[in-house]
Amino acid sequence: MRIREIAQARVRYGYRKIRVLMNCEGWDVGKYPVYRLCKEEGLMLKRMKPAGKRKAARPREEKLKPTVPDQAWSMDFVLEQLQNGARFRSLTIVDVYTREAVAIEVG
Repeated sequence: MRIREIAQARVRYGYRKIRVLMNCEGWDVGKYPVYRLCKEEGLMLKRMKPAGKRKAARPREEKLKPTVPDQAWSMDFVLEQLQNGARFRSLTIVDVYTREAVAIEVG
């Protein structure tokens, strides 16, 4: 079978390149039959693993947990939409210790 010969000669070629080579040689084949035959013959390339995540150069410092109110605040933008379709953004500021909304600024 010509697909097997091409795959053994060019180990790094996948089914797409094998199909291109076969079409250049005069075989009129589509990509799905070539894919199916490569899969059945066990000629498929293994997927490459993504590169591992890089580690930080220095260890992170510990986050200090607040022990009293107003020691640490957290803020976030929130996008909301009214029933009539109008959108508005609001800046919310929350006290981390008490989980109380310190301020909500609407724009």
